[in-house]
Amino acid sequence: MNALSTSAKEPGVGEILLSTRGLHLSFGLTHALRGIDLEIARAERVAIMGPSGSGKSTLLHVLAGVLTPDEGEVCYGQTVVSELGEADRARLRLSDFGFVFQFGQLIPELSALDNVSIPLLLAGMPRKRALAQSRAWLDQLRVADHASKLPTQLSGGQAQCVAIARALVTAPKVLFADEPTGALDSLVAESVMETLTDVTHANRTTLVIVTHDARTASYTDREIVVRDGRVSPGSTTMQPGRR
Repeated sequence: MNALSTSAKEPGVGEILLSTRGLHLSFGLTHALRGIDLEIARAERVAIMGPSGSGKSTLLHVLAGVLTPDEGEVCYGQTVVSELGEADRARLRLSDFGFVFQFGQLIPELSALDNVSIPLLLAGMPRKRALAQSRAWLDQLRVADHASKLPTQLSGGQAQCVAIARALVTAPKVLFADEPTGALDSLVAESVMETLTDVTHANRTTLVIVTHDARTASYTDREIVVRDGRVSPGSTTMQPGRR
């Protein structure tokens, strides 16, 4: 299947939304992924864990269609993402995926409100409507009072909440977060994770987090542990009620 076809059959809650089979990816002589098979259900919250250099961030980038594997396939609903061209993968990332990074990556010259509105404007939404929708998300993330501030005027936690609002403003089906609390102190990190998991749960957004921190992982439904480019046996068992 080479064309985007996620609308053909959208998985229901509990059905598999993301899956991989036999993923291999190397960077020169470095084998980052060595045959990874996994499944992630719609509306599930998953933490991908592992030491530095284990391949966990590479796995997230392959799941999101940023990188393509050397071997194996990535499926999103009925779409084989790993068979799409770059243009189709870019459209998929814009329409269905959201991203949160360790340092937020907000544009320093723009206000918090304008930062959040960028994905909507890129998608062609009229500015007035985009700003109204963005302000609503800032309110939901409890940072609406800081809408006019520049990123340099925000605390670390506030900036990360703005970044989360920007990631969720397009109502993505999947939110990918790479070390979203890595630059925050423990108390702020807990507040951000509570907000992130509550909002994604309320919107039935699938959440895939890369983290090395056990406390951050504790906010998810289960952990997938990656070591040396492989998923550790028995590491993908559901662990309900952890919070």
